[in-house]
Amino acid sequence: MPDRFARPPFNCYDGKTDPIEHISHYIQMMFLHTHNDVLMCKVFPSSLGPTALRWFNRLQKGSIRNFSELIQEFEVRFVTCNRVPQPVDVLLSMKMRTGETLRSYASRYWELYIEIGGDNERVAASTFRMGLPEDSRLRESLTKKPPEGMRQLMRHIKEYKRLEDDRL
Repeated sequence: MPDRFARPPFNCYDGKTDPIEHISHYIQMMFLHTHNDVLMCKVFPSSLGPTALRWFNRLQKGSIRNFSELIQEFEVRFVTCNRVPQPVDVLLSMKMRTGETLRSYASRYWELYIEIGGDNERVAASTFRMGLPEDSRLRESLTKKPPEGMRQLMRHIKEYKRLEDDRL
């Protein structure tokens, strides 16, 4: 290990989440050392939880020559944990649940929108509005005057969340 090397605080990989995300996080945390293949390989096991560490410990000695091969083997082993991107039309089926607060619905909606990798603001505004109950004042407002962009939609939602919070 290099002098004064401090192990960064990693998220431990549990063998159940997306391995690509874990590798990205690991590389980001080790950014200053990415040129040092040996160090990248030696520190990698400290980012693994028990399940993934058992896999690592079972690797045949000398079977990995560099960090690139290590992450390739890691991805192959945990490929079933890759997150499958959702199609945009799942937003169309998202509805506000009976008794659900606007805050909760908006939170679920944005989480899914971000996961999809949404970049179409018009789709976001219309699918959000369609998921609201038909008698919703926010839905009525968004129908009468559709927001021109994401910022305007977010301001509108924030305003109605405040009104909802005041009533509770």
